[in-house]
Amino acid sequence: MKKNIAEGASPLRIIPLGGLDQIGMNITAFEYEDSIMILDCGLGFPGDDMYGVDLVIPDVTYLEERIDKIKGFVITHGHEDHIGALPYILKKINVPIYATRLTTAIIEHKLEEHCMLDTTVRKIINFGQTITLGDFHVEFIRTNHSIVDAAALAIYTPQGIIVHTGDFKVDYTPIYGDAIDLQRFGELGKKGVLALMCDSTNAERPGFTPSEKTVGTTLRTIFEEQKRKRLIIATFASNVDRVQQIINVAHDYGRKVAIEGRSMVSIIDIAIKLEKLNVPEDTIVDIDRLRDFPDDKQVIITTGSQGERLAALSRMANGTHKKIVINPKDAVVFSSHPIPGNEKAVTKIINEIFLRGADVIFQDTHVSGHACQEEIKLIYSLTRPKYAIPVHGEYKHLKAQAKIASTLGYDSEHIVIAHSGDVIEFDKENVSKSEQVQSGFIFVDGLGVGDVGNVVLRDRQRLADDGIMVLVMAMDAAERVVSGPEIVTRGFVYVKEADELLEDIHMIIDDTVVDYYERCQKDTKEHNKLKNSIKDAVGEYIWKKTKRRPMVLPVILEV
Repeated sequence: MKKNIAEGASPLRIIPLGGLDQIGMNITAFEYEDSIMILDCGLGFPGDDMYGVDLVIPDVTYLEERIDKIKGFVITHGHEDHIGALPYILKKINVPIYATRLTTAIIEHKLEEHCMLDTTVRKIINFGQTITLGDFHVEFIRTNHSIVDAAALAIYTPQGIIVHTGDFKVDYTPIYGDAIDLQRFGELGKKGVLALMCDSTNAERPGFTPSEKTVGTTLRTIFEEQKRKRLIIATFASNVDRVQQIINVAHDYGRKVAIEGRSMVSIIDIAIKLEKLNVPEDTIVDIDRLRDFPDDKQVIITTGSQGERLAALSRMANGTHKKIVINPKDAVVFSSHPIPGNEKAVTKIINEIFLRGADVIFQDTHVSGHACQEEIKLIYSLTRPKYAIPVHGEYKHLKAQAKIASTLGYDSEHIVIAHSGDVIEFDKENVSKSEQVQSGFIFVDGLGVGDVGNVVLRDRQRLADDGIMVLVMAMDAAERVVSGPEIVTRGFVYVKEADELLEDIHMIIDDTVVDYYERCQKDTKEHNKLKNSIKDAVGEYIWKKTKRRPMVLPVILEV
């Protein structure tokens, strides 16, 4: 392996602020002296324990504190886990965005929704082009993924060349555009690559990821077998190549295509305008026009393949969609695999569809957009990096790629497995994880960004688990209870069937009030202390009786 570390140069710091130990929320900072470049700016989706949270974005406090150093965002492709946080982060760090053509168009659509289009600088970059951001020179390299215009990056630094694959696969027969530029990866390997930051999402899977074109054969079989049924095909909104294949087959079988789902409609419109999607004339029709055609001449391409509760497919399945209801004359095709964590939601939707009498097809209707083990080995063999830095994935995925690197001759000193917030520092001939910087989640809930924290989530979890009990009473100036206590419960017990329990709680409150005023001097009486006494006494009684801990909220009104 060649040495590429410049003698006497300052340390290069690589700081992943998200995207490690998890799927999604990808963002990495590259820092050298007074220059910081940010690679990707994605969001994550809330887990089951994040009650009410809509989106999760990365904590960029470290970058905010160094905003004068930041030269720009460089984006690898247009998936939400790589661009979704931009409208929120740009409000704090407004610097130029550099991306390929389709990626830029998708970003611009998001910025327009947030009324930020006129205040954000965007630069469209072509494959093979190199841009300069302070001390960094960044080259865009063509790759293949499940969205058009995906790029890998060669980042030229004073310490050496860092190659970042972005999300990628090796597809020799892509639906649109050219195959991955393996020649350029090989040329970089000959120059000498300091470190390879490689996609780990499929690092546990042996072999090669099949070409997207293989799905086309399966789709034709489905169209042939389901000639008499309306076809509803659910896939990722951003998988333009998949949509292209569906449209091609639908046209060949004389079917009209309707696009449903807000994100699907937006991305397809953008792809058509940029000529990244070729649609035969009169093939796509408005969903309102579907009634003009028989069922066996219809195809509906929709969002909701991951079981999202509010997505179009879910609403069709549960009967709440305003224009389409699934019925026994339909065949529903899931042209995607469930993302880890979404399995239950997808199964629920499938069951709902079956209950409506429709057929469900989900075998062999999807190929991944991520490289499997042999493709990862190929990129390592071409670039021949001195260091391996697995990225993009849960910890088990990073470890799986580390195992691949070890089979290629890399020892533990040349494999760096980092966590979000780690600082990977290259200094002369050494690499180390020098420190931890602030990182983590910021929750987006409605219009609020960051105003929901762990305390609020704990309260929401408690409300979800055991419910709430509100105890309302009125006291006069002489500290006498003149009204109440009235007991209101939600999510705890059905009040009309819990007379005995509520009577006991009334007695406990009365006894607590009397005991409190017997113990306290007049000048030390405080309603907050009385509330806490009531809360503790009632909470302890409820636990003994029911083994539940509802949130108890005493309310004292002064009259």
